Amino acid sequence: MTGDDLSETEKTSRGALRFPPGFRWGAATSAYQVEGAVEADGRGPSVWDRFCRVPGAVDNGDTGDEAADHYHRVETDLELMSALHLNAYRFSLAWPRILPEGSGRVEPRGLAHYDRLLDGLLERGIDPLVTLYHWDLPQALQDQGGWRSRQTAERFAEYAAVCFEKFGDRVRDWVTVNEPWIVGVLGHQLGLHAPGEKDLAASVRVMHHLLLGHGLAAQALRAAGRPDSRAGIAYSLFPHTPLDPRSEADETASRASDGYVNRWFLDPAHGRGYPDDMRRHWERVTGPLDFVHDGDLALIGSGSDFIGVNYYTRRIVSARHGDGPWPWKVEPGRADVERTDTGWEVVPDDLCRLLLRLHRDYPGTPLLVTENGAVYNDEPDADGRVGDARRTAFLRAHLDAVHRAREAGAPVEGYYHWSLVDNFEWAMGYRPRFGLAHLDRTTQTRTLKDSGHWYARVAATGTVPARDVPDGSDGPDGSGGSAALDVPGASGVPAAPGVSAAPDVP
Repeated sequence: MTGDDLSETEKTSRGALRFPPGFRWGAATSAYQVEGAVEADGRGPSVWDRFCRVPGAVDNGDTGDEAADHYHRVETDLELMSALHLNAYRFSLAWPRILPEGSGRVEPRGLAHYDRLLDGLLERGIDPLVTLYHWDLPQALQDQGGWRSRQTAERFAEYAAVCFEKFGDRVRDWVTVNEPWIVGVLGHQLGLHAPGEKDLAASVRVMHHLLLGHGLAAQALRAAGRPDSRAGIAYSLFPHTPLDPRSEADETASRASDGYVNRWFLDPAHGRGYPDDMRRHWERVTGPLDFVHDGDLALIGSGSDFIGVNYYTRRIVSARHGDGPWPWKVEPGRADVERTDTGWEVVPDDLCRLLLRLHRDYPGTPLLVTENGAVYNDEPDADGRVGDARRTAFLRAHLDAVHRAREAGAPVEGYYHWSLVDNFEWAMGYRPRFGLAHLDRTTQTRTLKDSGHWYARVAATGTVPARDVPDGSDGPDGSGGSAALDVPGASGVPAAPGVSAAPDVP
């Protein structure tokens, strides 16, 4: 399908792409990456608080102690969302802020913080998409085995039930777990993320317990008696491309790697159990998967009402050996493909193909692009303007991909850009800038980038403008990108009407 195939109902006379009323125009964050205030109001320590203290674990010795100070600047960030014309916002609850010891005692001050955020969103017509687990496991639970222990999945369900009871009157859609593959591989197999473990056998056990936690949380949501509520996982999904499309061996390796990254999670969460080919791979290198108990897969497979798609780039795979025990090798990207400032390929067509594949393989399941973004490290010029034309082009290309997928029948309900504001990007610290708003870490000033102005116009109109309309950076009112928005406590916010692992992780 090409742009010429668009229906008249979603294409304007100027060639712009029109999305339907009710489409979710969102941005995304997570608690540890933006909140800061790690010792405020009774919050307990998380695995990331501990990991950030390990010498060399995080670039530049950065921590999430202050991050974007969102905990103290909720009103500022709500006004920023209004300036962006968002009608949706994805954020995560900090488990250790609500249950400081991971279970048992509930901290009312933590609940009150999220009450204020939720009420502020709804007052502004912004629909919350709430993530229960975005990697900040309470350290108290890690000390008892963390996600290697089945009991952590049970504690997660108890935490989820507290959240459903407290916030379920205002939240319809819940992401239970963010990117279980990343947690297992980077946190427990390669030691690059918290808790910093390097144990291949433990990593697959962790992945299973994360999926079990999802199933148990979804069960708790059903028990909460809110029939319109929905639960789903936000997966780190990487479309796969064989290094040599003519090579049967590369095609086979690509299919196997896809099982490791994508199908190992999608299939069980949608009632198919673990894929046989990948189960054989895991059993060959780690032994029997005896932590999978009777009834687990039925529980895991009964709790997904939508698929959350976190998409950044693709994986190119060959049959050459080199990635540990796996019969494939993740290859560098193509030399002629555009890159972000982290070196990731920019391949929006693969997002379209991914959405269509999900529609084909899991028919009838609603899709949400829960993360999509890029690192472009543009800084303010002498006038304070952040001219990030590459991010605007990235946004346009990926929204075009979403539109094409919708036209081909994929039930994509919304798009959440990663991220609302530059933030703490895990082991990369503060160096990568993903935000629609630039963050000055010295003053905590937020400044909408040119891409933010462009996205605000799209969100306000539901229309991606034709390519002959200047992207440049006029604000949605045509006044240019440098006018100031008068928001109390938010000086420097100009007017206007996620990381995932790199693709070369084995």
